[in-house]
Amino acid sequence: MSESPIMPQSTESAAAGSAVLPEHPETVRRVLEAALLAASQPLSLSDLKKLFSEEIGGDTLRRLLDELREEWNGRPAELLQLSSGWRLRTRAEYLPYLERLDPEKPPKYSRAVLETLAIIAYRQPVTRGDIEDIRGVTVATPVIRALEERGWVDAVGHRDTPGRPALYATTKKFLDDLGLRSLTELPPLEEISQALELADA
Repeated sequence: MSESPIMPQSTESAAAGSAVLPEHPETVRRVLEAALLAASQPLSLSDLKKLFSEEIGGDTLRRLLDELREEWNGRPAELLQLSSGWRLRTRAEYLPYLERLDPEKPPKYSRAVLETLAIIAYRQPVTRGDIEDIRGVTVATPVIRALEERGWVDAVGHRDTPGRPALYATTKKFLDDLGLRSLTELPPLEEISQALELADA
């Protein structure tokens, strides 16, 4: 008994909100590729499943994404699996050229900010007191605020000690910006600074 053919999504069905699963794996890859090209943030497997009305297994999606990643090898962009999902990103060697289109410089962070980020990344979760004990100096509020505003650090709870100080940890955005899937992949601090395009003030 042959399976019923599964047709690509039509314009009319899209307008009706009833996407249809593509018939051929190649079409599925092209739909995934189109979504990744259009996305400004990483897309999770659950996000990508929403492209299709019929269920596609997670293993099937991962296989197709792996094939798509191989297909992008050698191109100016690369398909990365990050902490919060999949994303197409320009390869680092082409960034100097693209910066000419938008010469705005990335923010520069002080040594205090970089050291605080490193302590949180490698010792998390930590309190401000923990950071001060390690650095040997007081951690100013603007230091923590700078990391929170960048989306790299967040308070994840409170330590059950007098005053219940906040516990800080890195975020998924921090991992995404580094191109990592988990904290186990953290590189040496020098590489973190380069990857985030940070510079000592």
